Amino acid sequence: MALPLGIVLPMVEQPPVGAAPSWADMLSIAQFGESVGADTVFLADEILWRDPDWPEPRGWWDCLTLAGALAASTSTIKIGTWVLSALQHQPGMFVRAAETLDEISGGRFVLGIGAGHAGGATALGFATDNAVSRYLEAVEIIVPLLRSEDPVTFEGDFHRAEEVIVRPRGPRSGRIPLMMGGHKPRTMTAAAQHADVWSAFATTSSLPEAFRDMTHQLDLICDQVGRDPASIERSVGVWVDVGDETTAESVGLGIPITGSSAEITDTLASFADVGVTRVEIAPWPPTLDAVHRLEPVIRALT
Repeated sequence: MALPLGIVLPMVEQPPVGAAPSWADMLSIAQFGESVGADTVFLADEILWRDPDWPEPRGWWDCLTLAGALAASTSTIKIGTWVLSALQHQPGMFVRAAETLDEISGGRFVLGIGAGHAGGATALGFATDNAVSRYLEAVEIIVPLLRSEDPVTFEGDFHRAEEVIVRPRGPRSGRIPLMMGGHKPRTMTAAAQHADVWSAFATTSSLPEAFRDMTHQLDLICDQVGRDPASIERSVGVWVDVGDETTAESVGLGIPITGSSAEITDTLASFADVGVTRVEIAPWPPTLDAVHRLEPVIRALT
């Protein structure tokens, strides 16, 4: 069966030596994914992680800067944010960035947004209290700006907009795909109301059964808000450990997907049985070699 597969780009410094992925490797991963039929390359929007098991903070390359560079350096693969944090960006700037990236990519950008968290945001002066409430207010500005060229005015507890317009517009004005992250009822409800794609990621397990309850909950929420559950895509991010010695679980990534290429292919294909319509693969180890090892899997499913 065909299953859209995305590749989550490695962007963070890795323990124990703190090596950061190079631009050359990140570009090679995206271009290789493009050559073997991956649907999308996704970029996380993180700033700084402080891990008690590692003596130094772990920094991330900037999401939007890399998205622009990859949009200009690829030709067919989609470029997506997984997901832009509402704590770190003013709502109108989400849409300005999306239109610009869609222009650079020739209509290949996927705008992924979510509530975000305080990883590094507090140190930079961003307010991180009431994260979900801030996000839901931001959505009230983002969605009408993204879907219409009419001015948007909004007054809330955390955000305001006064006759805001976004110009110029890219090649898909009003039609850029919107992906919204959500693991809990409030954020899942927002996705059911507004998103083209609902997004979640593995926490304790990357196996398909770990997502069955979530997709069922999304079905119920869609019914509650009057939406056909079949009209929203369901994207999940999972760890696929292809190392000679599987180590993903030992470094705190939960139970990964493992096995031979055929076994990994079968496991990914079975996500359809739990209501998932696309899978975003985070390769482990986070290296170009790991992505190369996934070539037969990607080719088999696309």
